[in-house]
Amino acid sequence: MAPTRVPEGSDEGIYVVESPDAMASPVFLNSPHSGESFPSTFLARAQLSRQMMRRASDLYVDELFLPAVAQGLPLMRALLPRSFVDLNREPFELDPRLIAGPLPVDANTRSLRVAGGLGTVPRVIGDQIEIYAGKLSLEEALHRIEHAYVPYHLRLHRELAQRHARHGHVVLIDLHSMPSQSGPRPNRTMPDLILGDRFGASCDPALIHRVESRARDLGFRVERNQPYAGGYITEHYGRPTLGWHALQIEINRALYMDEVKLEPHVGFSAVSEALTTLVVSLSQEKLFDMRTRALHFSQKAAE
Repeated sequence: MAPTRVPEGSDEGIYVVESPDAMASPVFLNSPHSGESFPSTFLARAQLSRQMMRRASDLYVDELFLPAVAQGLPLMRALLPRSFVDLNREPFELDPRLIAGPLPVDANTRSLRVAGGLGTVPRVIGDQIEIYAGKLSLEEALHRIEHAYVPYHLRLHRELAQRHARHGHVVLIDLHSMPSQSGPRPNRTMPDLILGDRFGASCDPALIHRVESRARDLGFRVERNQPYAGGYITEHYGRPTLGWHALQIEINRALYMDEVKLEPHVGFSAVSEALTTLVVSLSQEKLFDMRTRALHFSQKAAE
Protein backbone atom coordinates (compact mmCIF):
# COMPACT_ATOMS: atom_id res chain seq x y z
CA MET A 1 0.00 0.00 0.00
CA ALA A 2 1.75 3.11 -1.28
CA PRO A 3 1.86 6.22 0.91
CA THR A 4 -0.59 8.97 -0.05
CA ARG A 5 1.77 11.86 0.56
CA VAL A 6 5.39 12.81 0.12
CA PRO A 7 6.77 15.39 2.55
CA GLU A 8 8.52 18.46 1.20
CA GLY A 9 12.23 17.90 0.69
CA SER A 10 12.07 14.17 -0.07
CA ASP A 11 12.77 12.56 -3.43
CA GLU A 12 9.24 11.93 -4.64
CA GLY A 13 8.55 8.26 -5.28
CA ILE A 14 11.79 7.04 -3.69
CA TYR A 15 11.46 7.55 0.06
CA VAL A 16 9.62 9.39 2.80
CA VAL A 17 11.28 10.85 5.89
CA GLU A 18 8.68 11.10 8.60
CA SER A 19 9.35 13.89 11.11
CA PRO A 20 12.75 14.94 9.70
CA ASP A 21 12.86 17.89 12.14
CA ALA A 22 12.81 15.57 15.15
CA MET A 23 16.33 16.28 16.38
CA ALA A 24 15.95 15.97 20.15
CA SER A 25 17.15 12.35 20.09
CA PRO A 26 20.19 10.81 18.38
CA VAL A 27 18.04 7.79 17.41
CA PHE A 28 17.04 7.48 13.75
CA LEU A 29 14.76 4.72 12.40
CA ASN A 30 15.16 3.34 8.88
CA SER A 31 13.00 0.87 6.92
CA PRO A 32 14.67 0.22 3.54
CA HIS A 33 12.69 -2.85 2.44
CA SER A 34 9.06 -1.94 3.17
CA GLY A 35 8.31 -0.09 -0.08
CA GLU A 36 5.26 -1.07 -2.12
CA SER A 37 5.26 1.47 -4.96
CA PHE A 38 5.90 -0.81 -7.93
CA PRO A 39 6.80 1.15 -11.10
CA SER A 40 4.50 0.17 -13.98
CA THR A 41 7.48 -0.35 -16.27
CA PHE A 42 8.97 -2.75 -13.75
CA LEU A 43 5.76 -4.76 -13.49
CA ALA A 44 5.62 -4.97 -17.29
CA ARG A 45 9.26 -6.08 -17.42
CA ALA A 46 8.96 -8.77 -14.71
CA GLN A 47 7.49 -12.22 -15.26
CA LEU A 48 6.14 -12.36 -11.69
CA SER A 49 2.97 -10.77 -10.38
CA ARG A 50 3.03 -7.82 -8.03
CA GLN A 51 1.59 -10.00 -5.28
CA MET A 52 4.35 -12.56 -5.72
CA MET A 53 7.06 -9.90 -5.58
CA ARG A 54 5.52 -8.43 -2.42
CA ARG A 55 6.73 -11.59 -0.69
CA ALA A 56 10.29 -10.32 -1.03
CA SER A 57 9.51 -7.12 0.87
CA ASP A 58 9.48 -6.37 4.58
CA LEU A 59 5.77 -5.64 4.43
CA TYR A 60 4.29 -3.24 6.99
CA VAL A 61 7.53 -2.82 8.93
CA ASP A 62 7.38 0.94 8.39
CA GLU A 63 3.79 1.01 9.62
CA LEU A 64 4.72 -0.88 12.77
CA PHE A 65 6.90 2.06 13.79
CA LEU A 66 4.71 4.98 12.70
CA PRO A 67 3.46 5.45 16.30
CA ALA A 68 7.09 6.14 17.29
CA VAL A 69 7.04 9.10 14.90
CA ALA A 70 4.11 10.55 16.83
CA GLN A 71 6.29 10.27 19.93
CA GLY A 72 9.16 12.25 18.45
CA LEU A 73 11.34 9.82 16.52
CA PRO A 74 12.20 10.27 12.83
CA LEU A 75 11.59 7.40 10.41
CA MET A 76 12.94 7.02 6.89
CA ARG A 77 11.08 4.51 4.75
CA ALA A 78 11.60 3.35 1.19
CA LEU A 79 8.74 3.61 -1.26
CA LEU A 80 10.18 1.39 -3.99
CA PRO A 81 10.18 -2.40 -3.42
CA ARG A 82 13.41 -4.29 -2.78
CA SER A 83 12.69 -6.51 -5.81
CA PHE A 84 13.23 -3.38 -7.95
CA VAL A 85 16.37 -2.10 -6.19
CA ASP A 86 17.85 -3.30 -2.91
CA LEU A 87 19.00 -0.42 -0.73
CA ASN A 88 20.68 -2.77 1.75
CA ARG A 89 23.46 -3.71 -0.69
CA GLU A 90 26.65 -2.11 -1.87
CA PRO A 91 25.95 0.33 -4.71
CA PHE A 92 27.36 -1.97 -7.39
CA GLU A 93 26.75 -5.55 -6.33
CA LEU A 94 25.87 -6.52 -9.90
CA ASP A 95 24.89 -9.97 -11.09
CA PRO A 96 26.41 -11.06 -14.44
CA ARG A 97 23.66 -13.67 -14.73
CA LEU A 98 21.10 -10.86 -14.84
CA ILE A 99 22.85 -7.98 -16.59
CA ALA A 100 23.81 -8.34 -20.25
CA GLY A 101 27.24 -7.38 -21.51
CA PRO A 102 30.42 -6.35 -19.70
CA LEU A 103 30.04 -4.87 -16.23
CA PRO A 104 31.98 -1.90 -14.78
CA VAL A 105 35.43 -2.81 -13.50
CA ASP A 106 34.48 -1.71 -9.99
CA ALA A 107 31.35 -3.89 -9.84
CA ASN A 108 31.29 -6.46 -7.05
CA THR A 109 30.22 -9.61 -8.87
CA ARG A 110 31.56 -12.11 -6.34
CA SER A 111 29.73 -11.34 -3.11
CA LEU A 112 27.64 -14.03 -1.47
CA ARG A 113 24.58 -11.87 -2.03
CA VAL A 114 25.22 -11.70 -5.77
CA ALA A 115 25.87 -15.44 -5.81
CA GLY A 116 22.39 -15.90 -4.36
CA GLY A 117 20.82 -13.62 -6.97
CA LEU A 118 20.23 -10.87 -4.40
CA GLY A 119 22.44 -8.05 -5.61
CA THR A 120 21.67 -4.34 -5.79
CA VAL A 121 19.31 -5.12 -8.66
CA PRO A 122 17.94 -8.52 -7.58
CA ARG A 123 17.64 -11.39 -10.03
CA VAL A 124 15.44 -13.59 -7.82
CA ILE A 125 13.06 -13.51 -4.89
CA GLY A 126 12.58 -16.12 -2.19
CA ASP A 127 13.64 -19.63 -3.08
CA GLN A 128 15.45 -18.71 -6.29
CA ILE A 129 12.34 -17.62 -8.19
CA GLU A 130 13.51 -15.63 -11.22
CA ILE A 131 12.02 -12.14 -11.49
CA TYR A 132 12.72 -11.76 -15.22
CA ALA A 133 12.44 -14.01 -18.26
CA GLY A 134 15.65 -12.60 -19.71
CA LYS A 135 18.49 -10.23 -18.91
CA LEU A 136 18.50 -6.50 -18.18
CA SER A 137 20.72 -3.98 -19.89
CA LEU A 138 23.51 -2.39 -17.88
CA GLU A 139 21.94 0.98 -18.65
CA GLU A 140 18.69 -0.06 -16.97
CA ALA A 141 20.49 -1.36 -13.87
CA LEU A 142 22.63 1.78 -13.55
CA HIS A 143 19.55 3.98 -13.98
CA ARG A 144 17.93 2.35 -10.95
CA ILE A 145 21.09 2.83 -8.92
CA GLU A 146 21.54 6.47 -9.96
CA HIS A 147 17.92 7.55 -9.58
CA ALA A 148 16.79 5.44 -6.60
CA TYR A 149 19.69 3.97 -4.64
CA VAL A 150 21.99 7.01 -4.62
CA PRO A 151 19.34 9.58 -3.55
CA TYR A 152 18.20 7.28 -0.74
CA HIS A 153 21.68 6.90 0.71
CA LEU A 154 22.55 10.57 0.27
CA ARG A 155 19.51 11.50 2.35
CA LEU A 156 20.13 8.78 4.95
CA HIS A 157 23.73 9.93 5.38
CA ARG A 158 22.62 13.55 5.71
CA GLU A 159 20.03 12.73 8.37
CA LEU A 160 22.54 10.73 10.39
CA ALA A 161 25.27 13.36 10.02
CA GLN A 162 22.96 16.11 11.27
CA ARG A 163 22.14 14.18 14.42
CA HIS A 164 25.77 13.25 14.96
CA ALA A 165 26.73 16.91 14.69
CA ARG A 166 24.07 17.86 17.25
CA HIS A 167 24.58 15.10 19.81
CA GLY A 168 28.17 13.96 19.22
CA HIS A 169 26.82 10.51 18.29
CA VAL A 170 23.98 8.94 16.34
CA VAL A 171 22.10 5.64 16.68
CA LEU A 172 20.70 4.13 13.49
CA ILE A 173 18.08 1.41 14.00
CA ASP A 174 17.69 -0.48 10.70
CA LEU A 175 14.31 -2.25 10.58
CA HIS A 176 13.57 -5.52 8.76
CA SER A 177 11.32 -8.56 8.91
CA MET A 178 11.95 -12.29 8.52
CA PRO A 179 9.84 -15.36 7.75
CA SER A 180 8.67 -17.28 10.79
CA GLN A 181 10.17 -20.48 9.31
CA SER A 182 13.63 -20.23 7.83
CA GLY A 183 16.85 -21.93 6.90
CA PRO A 184 17.83 -25.44 5.81
CA ARG A 185 15.56 -26.82 8.53
CA PRO A 186 12.14 -25.67 7.27
CA ASN A 187 10.46 -26.50 10.56
CA ARG A 188 12.81 -24.31 12.56
CA THR A 189 10.83 -21.59 14.31
CA MET A 190 12.56 -18.25 14.37
CA PRO A 191 12.72 -16.06 17.48
CA ASP A 192 10.56 -12.95 17.72
CA LEU A 193 13.48 -10.58 17.15
CA ILE A 194 17.04 -10.95 15.92
CA LEU A 195 19.40 -8.11 16.78
CA GLY A 196 22.34 -7.65 14.43
CA ASP A 197 25.46 -5.63 15.19
CA ARG A 198 27.86 -7.32 12.76
CA PHE A 199 29.13 -9.45 15.64
CA GLY A 200 30.07 -6.46 17.72
CA ALA A 201 31.51 -4.25 14.96
CA SER A 202 28.68 -1.80 14.20
CA CYS A 203 27.70 -0.42 17.62
CA ASP A 204 28.75 -0.16 21.21
CA PRO A 205 28.07 -3.43 23.05
CA ALA A 206 26.19 -1.52 25.74
CA LEU A 207 23.65 -0.44 23.11
CA ILE A 208 22.73 -3.93 21.87
CA HIS A 209 22.72 -5.19 25.44
CA ARG A 210 20.22 -2.51 26.45
CA VAL A 211 17.99 -3.18 23.45
CA GLU A 212 18.05 -6.93 24.09
CA SER A 213 17.29 -6.50 27.79
CA ARG A 214 14.42 -4.12 27.14
CA ALA A 215 12.98 -6.34 24.37
CA ARG A 216 13.00 -9.36 26.70
CA ASP A 217 11.24 -7.29 29.37
CA LEU A 218 8.53 -6.58 26.77
CA GLY A 219 8.05 -10.31 26.23
CA PHE A 220 9.99 -10.84 22.99
CA ARG A 221 12.14 -13.91 22.38
CA VAL A 222 15.46 -12.46 21.23
CA GLU A 223 18.63 -13.75 19.60
CA ARG A 224 21.71 -12.01 18.28
CA ASN A 225 23.36 -12.09 14.84
CA GLN A 226 22.21 -15.56 13.74
CA PRO A 227 21.28 -15.85 10.96
CA TYR A 228 21.02 -12.08 10.43
CA ALA A 229 23.99 -10.04 11.61
CA GLY A 230 23.13 -6.89 9.67
CA GLY A 231 23.49 -6.04 5.99
CA TYR A 232 25.27 -3.31 4.09
CA ILE A 233 23.49 -0.46 5.88
CA THR A 234 24.45 -1.71 9.33
CA GLU A 235 28.00 -2.42 8.23
CA HIS A 236 28.48 0.80 6.27
CA TYR A 237 27.00 3.28 8.73
CA GLY A 238 28.12 1.54 11.90
CA ARG A 239 31.33 3.31 12.93
CA PRO A 240 31.37 3.22 16.74
CA THR A 241 34.88 4.69 16.88
CA LEU A 242 33.41 7.83 15.31
CA GLY A 243 30.22 7.81 17.35
CA TRP A 244 28.08 6.32 14.55
CA HIS A 245 26.20 3.32 15.99
CA ALA A 246 24.07 1.03 13.81
CA LEU A 247 21.87 -1.84 14.95
CA GLN A 248 19.62 -4.05 12.81
CA ILE A 249 16.33 -5.44 14.12
CA GLU A 250 14.68 -8.38 12.31
CA ILE A 251 11.04 -8.93 13.28
CA ASN A 252 9.28 -12.28 12.96
CA ARG A 253 6.46 -11.71 10.45
CA ALA A 254 4.12 -14.16 12.15
CA LEU A 255 3.90 -11.73 15.08
CA TYR A 256 1.96 -9.15 13.09
CA MET A 257 0.86 -10.50 9.67
CA ASP A 258 -0.61 -13.45 7.83
CA GLU A 259 2.34 -14.76 5.84
CA VAL A 260 0.09 -16.42 3.24
CA LYS A 261 -2.40 -13.61 2.63
CA LEU A 262 0.29 -10.96 3.16
CA GLU A 263 -2.04 -8.91 5.32
CA PRO A 264 -1.75 -7.60 8.91
CA HIS A 265 -3.58 -9.74 11.44
CA VAL A 266 -5.22 -9.01 14.77
CA GLY A 267 -1.87 -8.97 16.62
CA PHE A 268 -0.51 -6.02 14.62
CA SER A 269 -1.48 -3.26 17.06
CA ALA A 270 -0.04 -4.98 20.12
CA VAL A 271 3.27 -5.70 18.39
CA SER A 272 3.43 -2.14 17.07
CA GLU A 273 2.83 -0.80 20.57
CA ALA A 274 5.57 -2.98 22.07
CA LEU A 275 8.10 -2.10 19.37
CA THR A 276 7.28 1.57 19.74
CA THR A 277 7.87 1.30 23.48
CA LEU A 278 11.21 -0.37 22.73
CA VAL A 279 12.61 2.33 20.44
CA VAL A 280 11.10 5.29 22.26
CA SER A 281 12.50 4.11 25.59
CA LEU A 282 15.88 3.80 23.90
CA SER A 283 15.69 7.41 22.78
CA GLN A 284 14.70 8.63 26.24
CA GLU A 285 17.42 6.89 28.21
CA LYS A 286 21.01 7.91 28.59
CA LEU A 287 22.45 4.60 27.50
CA PHE A 288 26.00 5.57 28.30
CA ASP A 289 28.38 8.42 27.69
CA MET A 290 28.74 7.94 23.93
CA ARG A 291 31.56 10.46 23.64
CA THR A 292 33.61 8.61 26.24
CA ARG A 293 32.79 5.26 24.65
CA ALA A 294 33.82 6.55 21.20
CA LEU A 295 37.20 7.57 22.66
CA HIS A 296 37.52 4.11 24.20
CA PHE A 297 36.83 2.49 20.84
CA SER A 298 39.41 4.71 19.13
CA GLN A 299 42.06 3.80 21.67
CA LYS A 300 41.30 0.08 21.32
CA ALA A 301 41.47 0.33 17.51
CA ALA A 302 44.88 1.98 17.76
CA GLU A 303 46.33 -0.77 19.95
